[in-house]
Amino acid sequence: MGAPTADSAAEEIREERPRIPGLTLGRADFEAAYENVAPHVYRTPMLTSHSLSEASGLDVRLKAELFQRGGSYKVRGPLNKIARLTDEERARGVICSSAGNHAQGVAIAARHYGVRAVVVMAENATPAKIAATEGYGARVVLHGSIWDEANEKALELVESEGYTYLHPFDDPDLIAGQGTLGLEIMAQFPGVELVVVPIGGGGLISGISMAAKSIDPRVRVIGVESSGAPAMKRSVEAGGCIVLEEMGCIIDGLRVLRVGDNTCSVVSRFVDEIVTLPDEQIFDAMLWLMTRTKLVTEGAAASPVGAVLQGLVDAPRGTKTVCVLSGGNLDVEQLRGLSWN
Repeated sequence: MGAPTADSAAEEIREERPRIPGLTLGRADFEAAYENVAPHVYRTPMLTSHSLSEASGLDVRLKAELFQRGGSYKVRGPLNKIARLTDEERARGVICSSAGNHAQGVAIAARHYGVRAVVVMAENATPAKIAATEGYGARVVLHGSIWDEANEKALELVESEGYTYLHPFDDPDLIAGQGTLGLEIMAQFPGVELVVVPIGGGGLISGISMAAKSIDPRVRVIGVESSGAPAMKRSVEAGGCIVLEEMGCIIDGLRVLRVGDNTCSVVSRFVDEIVTLPDEQIFDAMLWLMTRTKLVTEGAAASPVGAVLQGLVDAPRGTKTVCVLSGGNLDVEQLRGLSWN
């Protein structure tokens, strides 16, 4: 990728962080994943945002992964994961659970490798995401009202029908694939100092944080969650995964009751801060992006911009900052029906 190596410095940084046992991937892991992923994805643009820079005082770029195949970063992980499956695992077909974007990513990757794919989605999943997943060749099963319930159904089908299970965020090979986005960020914006990333289950921020810090350990990474579903923030504060007792979030990419063991461990060690904001401020950020940048994102993707606009990102003026716009599969009907008090 042409970026300098900083492995020894990275180890120093890691020694200063809480030593929670768990997954650690190095630069070689992400470069190997990039070999599997890069031939089949777009190298999405890094856009300068003068409006957001002026509003925040930061030097902001937008990593526009909404232009990715399938409309989000989610194709990266499955491309790496399926590439690393055995012939026997591929022959059994693959299954996953998803709010929508992982579904499309798995469907695209499975079609590329000629593998059967089944996706379990919540019954209230965005119709456009269901149609797109089926359009890429996967069979869709609808179950439950949130990802966690859909995931239980997927695991039942693994037992009864023998599919190979692809976790949407807590698998090391999938995290490595998502982390290829971090390699691109570091190459496309030399000298970047801060990366702001949405958090659902934590796969994206786990990959980006480890990949970015394997190149430059001085890079700060800030995660953004909905205040109605702060599963990662509370888990990190508790020192291990917790299950939220209630959900006050309607943004499907952020609606997770429990994050992963691997992602919780990685975030605890490699992510510098987690901030939260209510759904209404995230939707405000979506509208801001539409009107000021002409970019249409989904809710989760707008959360880093929302955090910057709300002053939740504490950094000196002029800090070289990247907001990760993780996807653009917007449920227009949901947006039209919103009414805030």
